[in-house]
Amino acid sequence: MNETQQKKEMLQWHPAFYAGIQIELAADRENLIFENEHQLGTKPMGIDVLIIKKEKGLPVKKNIGKIFRKYNIIEYKGPTDYLSIDDFYKAYGYTCFYKSDALTVDAIPIEELTMTLVCTKYPDKLFRHLGQKKRYSLRNVEDGIYYVEGNHIPIQVIVTSKLSEEENLWLRNLTNRIETSGSIQRLIEEYGHHKEDKLYQSIMNLIVTANREKFQEVNQMCEALMELMKDELDAARQLGLEQGREQGLEQEIRTLVELCREFSLSREKTADKIRTRYQVTAEKAEEYLQKNW
Repeated sequence: MNETQQKKEMLQWHPAFYAGIQIELAADRENLIFENEHQLGTKPMGIDVLIIKKEKGLPVKKNIGKIFRKYNIIEYKGPTDYLSIDDFYKAYGYTCFYKSDALTVDAIPIEELTMTLVCTKYPDKLFRHLGQKKRYSLRNVEDGIYYVEGNHIPIQVIVTSKLSEEENLWLRNLTNRIETSGSIQRLIEEYGHHKEDKLYQSIMNLIVTANREKFQEVNQMCEALMELMKDELDAARQLGLEQGREQGLEQEIRTLVELCREFSLSREKTADKIRTRYQVTAEKAEEYLQKNW
């Protein structure tokens, strides 16, 4: 396994997913309580994400949450993993354990529970097992969203690689295999509207890191980044100008280099951007890079 593959294996997908599912359900956020890695009992067992509706009678509008009731258990498998038959039973066991782990008997009614399994790859073996062994039926209610019917607990499987990008931009692209430059452009544009939000920062940083080569290939990315960085660059320039014109330029270029690195722009493209934006020679651009890269 080469160094790039090793780094991708080490990526922390779960925190990014936790951010992503909150972004996707933002319209319903006031009625939802999110818990990351909810612990069950006193032993080291945990639900990946627990979502509790504050007002159980208020439906969730977002497509991935329409199935939700009061207590909603989420099991997530990242792009380098797969959703197995045993994962289904583990999540089902956690769901039942969560019901029984309350302080009083039947404090969590069974009819108030749902279970959601989220994965990147289509779980063909699991779906065959559920149909053939459990006699459950599978209903594809929307792109990438499958209802598993036949159990008293509502169950859905979300296959993120099949979700609609228009409806589920962030979960759809929570992968190490972004396919098109258009997807990258949409991510950058959407991130630009929310760049101060830590949830967006968390998921965007992971997506960029996991798809570094693809981001570097996008020709339009430089201009998109410049627009995205405008506020930061203007603020840096103003801060520096208070100390003098040269310091203002130095501060702005330092911020530009930091942001280019954050978005995995290559050193060469960053140098080109410094040269063209500030009308300096290649040697001067390289001098700035040596100070700030």
